[in-house]
Amino acid sequence: MNFPENLRYTKTHEWIKADGSKARVGVTEYAQKEISDVVFVELAKKGHPVSQGKAASVIESVKAAFDIYAPVSGTVTDANQALESNPGLVNQDPYGAGWLFELEISSPGDLDSLMTARQYSEFVQSGPQH
Repeated sequence: MNFPENLRYTKTHEWIKADGSKARVGVTEYAQKEISDVVFVELAKKGHPVSQGKAASVIESVKAAFDIYAPVSGTVTDANQALESNPGLVNQDPYGAGWLFELEISSPGDLDSLMTARQYSEFVQSGPQH
């Protein structure tokens, strides 16, 4: 699997792309394969605060429902409305059209606790991640 170098990763398989104090969040290619066929996404609520490591959204697949955790603390500024009519975008393009939400980062230091692409790759190769 290829993990984009310009992203940071969590142990719960979310990615974040930060641009100053703004960021976009989604699930990794590894996560979407584990989740399998996504059938519904409960979008994060615009204007709501989120805390690092706390549930911000939910993805439902043919297997089960999975909480999606905020990689950093902040306030949700946007959610990917396209997922309402096409939740499969999470499977088809997890780093592009399948993004989940955007936020304004309130604690930039949170990014320092996240894994680089290399660290995340080693993490997922080290065994089951449940």
